Amino acid sequence: MSSGADPTRGPADGGWTRRRFVGALTGVAAAATVAAPAAPGPSAAPSGAVPPTAGPSESASEPPVGGSEPRPLFLGTYASVQGGGKGIGLATYDPESGRVTGTGAVVTGVGDPSYLAPHPSGGTLYAVDEREAGAVTAVRLADDKVLGTRSTGGASPCHLSVHPGGRWLLSANYGSGSVAVHPIDASGALGERTALVTHSSPAPGPGQQGPHAHQFITSPDGGHVLAVDLGTDTVYTYRLDESRGTLTAVSQAHTRPGAGPRHLTFHPGGLFAYLANEVDNTVAVCAYDPATGRLTPGDPQPTGTGAGTSYPAQILVTSNGSYAYLANRGHNSLTRYAVEAAGARLRLLDTVPVGGDFPRQIAFSPDERLLFAANQRSGTVSVFHVDGDSGELRFAGEPFASPVAVCAVPL
Repeated sequence: MSSGADPTRGPADGGWTRRRFVGALTGVAAAATVAAPAAPGPSAAPSGAVPPTAGPSESASEPPVGGSEPRPLFLGTYASVQGGGKGIGLATYDPESGRVTGTGAVVTGVGDPSYLAPHPSGGTLYAVDEREAGAVTAVRLADDKVLGTRSTGGASPCHLSVHPGGRWLLSANYGSGSVAVHPIDASGALGERTALVTHSSPAPGPGQQGPHAHQFITSPDGGHVLAVDLGTDTVYTYRLDESRGTLTAVSQAHTRPGAGPRHLTFHPGGLFAYLANEVDNTVAVCAYDPATGRLTPGDPQPTGTGAGTSYPAQILVTSNGSYAYLANRGHNSLTRYAVEAAGARLRLLDTVPVGGDFPRQIAFSPDERLLFAANQRSGTVSVFHVDGDSGELRFAGEPFASPVAVCAVPL
């Protein structure tokens, strides 16, 4: 593992893997603006279902206050580390106050559900099993029933997303540097894998032993799917055949060597995207061409966390395209950017403490009035009120305790 790499990761063959590392640690104003390059013009039935089991409460906080109906919150964790969870945690949150309440229930049957993603219909939740023999699992939300598990064909999957059409699940295998596609049937269950592509070119970046696929998402136009690979300093664009579930390589976008790209999010206008670079502690505005799927990264810019790396993780942008937020794990903060020039520019506004240790993942509530941050080392989920006009973040109360909280998905 390179000295600049994310400390939660390492060689799979005996080094400090991300699971071992987290297990050992459990318990423990406006600036420069940088514009993007000019945007181009438009130019089969699963088996092995395991019923959910109820376990000890993930946390016991006070009941929600106010008159709003509680909403579901799903919690991802590592189950194979000391102090980890027992599966996918089930909680609720009050959409007005942001207060989280544990339900005492856990969906078992997924070894290390470190990342979760809902189906667009809201009826099914998908989870990775971040182990050497990687897998993805479907959970029916009506009764929290596990519908089955399928192999990803790779090691340590760390991200997944559902294609907007709802028929395909996309997953990224961090350990083996590959991406996979699985079909989704009418019930929400997964079929056998239809595609698996390993990132064999270019060669790994400085200090990396191989490719490390970290994210696999669909472009806003729906015509392309993009895979972010930390190990090769590359974002790969593919075309997904929506009838067969196969992938065709389209283009590659290269960051500067050693940047370690981790997470990409698109501006709602569809012509720009924002890339969080984990290793060199930067973000970049990228131009995107919907006609060709080509992504063009702009110059790297600061995260507002000072010298050294703060291991940037997930980056989000509001649906109105006004603000972007970045989770900084080493700095234990969230950076707020103003989005300007129709998405072509980010202007750093401030950073705020996250109220926890090592914010691994962030997510908006459906109405974007709340932002949830899953803090891996402190085992907590912080909740913020989001000001719709200024984009400012304000704590919604004390963080919610959840074992090795690596993902929080509010519905």
